[in-house]
Amino acid sequence: MVIKVYIASSSGSTAIKKQQQDVLGFLEANKIEFEEKDIAANEENRKWMRENVPEDSRPASGNPLPPRLFNDSRYLGDYEAFFEARENNAVYAFLGLTAPPGSKVGVDFSHSKPHLYFTPLFFSPHSRVFRVLWLPQSIYLLV
Repeated sequence: MVIKVYIASSSGSTAIKKQQQDVLGFLEANKIEFEEKDIAANEENRKWMRENVPEDSRPASGNPLPPRLFNDSRYLGDYEAFFEARENNAVYAFLGLTAPPGSKVGVDFSHSKPHLYFTPLFFSPHSRVFRVLWLPQSIYLLV
C-alpha cells in the first residue's frame, strides 16, 4: 500500500502551498512512506487525480484542488479530511495504515462516559471555577 499525495508545485495560492507543506511535513516527520505526485508538472498525474476524486468530494464548480491523498488507487480525502484526522490522532486509520507501537491513535469517546478528575494545586476561596462541557467525541474545558 502506497500513500500518494497529489500536489501542485507551481500553485499560485499560498493556502494550497501551506496545506501541501503541512501534509508532506507531517508524513516525513512521522516516517510514513509516500509518493509525491505533481499535477502541475505532469499532465498524466493531473488527469488521474481529477478522474479518481469521487463526485461527492468534488467542488461545486471547477476541478478538485491539491493536496489530495490516495492509498494506492483508493481516495482518502483532501486537506480538510487529513487535518481532521490529525487533530483526532487518527491519521494512520485515515491513511488505511496500521499505527506503529507506541504511537498516538484516535480514541472514540462517543460510547463512554466522562471520567474527569481535577486536583487543584492549592485551595483558595478566591480560586477560579472550572467547568467541563462533555459532548460526544469532544471535551471542552471552560475557564
